[in-house]
Amino acid sequence: MTTISIWMIPLLILSVLLYGTLKRVPTYETFVEGGKEGINMSFSLIPFLVGMLVAISVFRASGALDYFVQLVNPLLALLHFPSEVLPLAIIRPISGTAALGMTSDLISVYGPDSFVGRLAATIQGSTDTTFYVLTVYFGAVGIKKMGDALKVGLLADLIGIIAAVIVVTLVFGMN
Repeated sequence: MTTISIWMIPLLILSVLLYGTLKRVPTYETFVEGGKEGINMSFSLIPFLVGMLVAISVFRASGALDYFVQLVNPLLALLHFPSEVLPLAIIRPISGTAALGMTSDLISVYGPDSFVGRLAATIQGSTDTTFYVLTVYFGAVGIKKMGDALKVGLLADLIGIIAAVIVVTLVFGMN
């Protein structure tokens, strides 16, 4: 299996090049043209990425995130949702890197076998970076109206979080 996985990507690239050559496509020129488009695309993404990263930093540094967690803590207690995981659930749709840092912190504090650690890891794997996807990819192709995509993406994130809580509780129980 290891040998197959090592050779899979080179064989895929070789097969694409051979197919292109057989179809008389100028493969090298097409590759270079695609590289140019990729560089132009990455430069067009920079303003969207910077704006999003600044917004995340302001949200966390201002204390708004901590205030919100304290505000909804009584409701979370009724739902048996650990308040320590709420910041992760809020940040995950915004930034995968920030969420990964939070997940690492939660696991290092509570342990990987704790309810909080397992729930954090499951949320990390069962939700997506909705705002990142919308900001970067929709911005890169010039889509301005993204209201429905935002609603569906956030609903999917909420369902992922609810499913994570249910699955972790059923499989591992509450610690």
